[in-house]
Amino acid sequence: MSTTTELKPLLKRLKLGQMLNTLPERLALARRDQLDHAAFLQILLADEVSRRDQRHLEIQLQKVGFEDVCRLEDFDWTAGIKLDRKLLDAAFSLDFVSRHEHVLFVGPVGVGKSFLAQSLGYAAVRAGHSARFIRADDFMRMLAQARIDHSLEKTFRSFLAPDLLILDDFGLQRLTAQQSTDMYELIIARHRRSSLVITSNRGVDEWLGLFDDSILGNSALDRLANASYQIVIEGASYRERLSPHRRRN
Repeated sequence: MSTTTELKPLLKRLKLGQMLNTLPERLALARRDQLDHAAFLQILLADEVSRRDQRHLEIQLQKVGFEDVCRLEDFDWTAGIKLDRKLLDAAFSLDFVSRHEHVLFVGPVGVGKSFLAQSLGYAAVRAGHSARFIRADDFMRMLAQARIDHSLEKTFRSFLAPDLLILDDFGLQRLTAQQSTDMYELIIARHRRSSLVITSNRGVDEWLGLFDDSILGNSALDRLANASYQIVIEGASYRERLSPHRRRN
């Protein structure tokens, strides 16, 4: 009977069955390098820790609700956009999360705001922070439905729970009175307690006009603007470069 066969039921009972996938290679390595027992065990346990960390990351990323898996290293810097790279690098240091500050990405359609926001969320999750991604209009719809379902408090708390809440495409339309109140309460509740990342096609100076009540808007935006990295992105939409029409030309 082989060593692997003898170990199989023991590893599965200890919930270490995944070790069997790499055990033959690790045994071969141990024989080749004449590893002692402690060194061999260390390699096996390191493999298991790495597998569990990767699985945990995959589960956490699924919970966030990203539209795509976006990483900063995959961003298309040849697209001809302009932004403050030092400010972007400062945001990706993730210090803002521990300081409960915010990041605002603003610029025209198609310049990569959502990609960078999701990349920031991906980096935060990899660093051990909790995050959630949602489009601003979906956030408003969920709260409206929660009022009908009498689950508003529970639903609203779910947006306060993560360390980082990413609100995508804010400001596509002017807010109603109720939506203005909801946005105000979200910003106030998260301010200095947790972080927001917001993307918008409108400049921050235009956001006040989106609120039905200017007093609520002033109160919320003053807090937001004075505790945030404001990253303005300029350039033409690089989505055009991906269109079949452009590829044929």
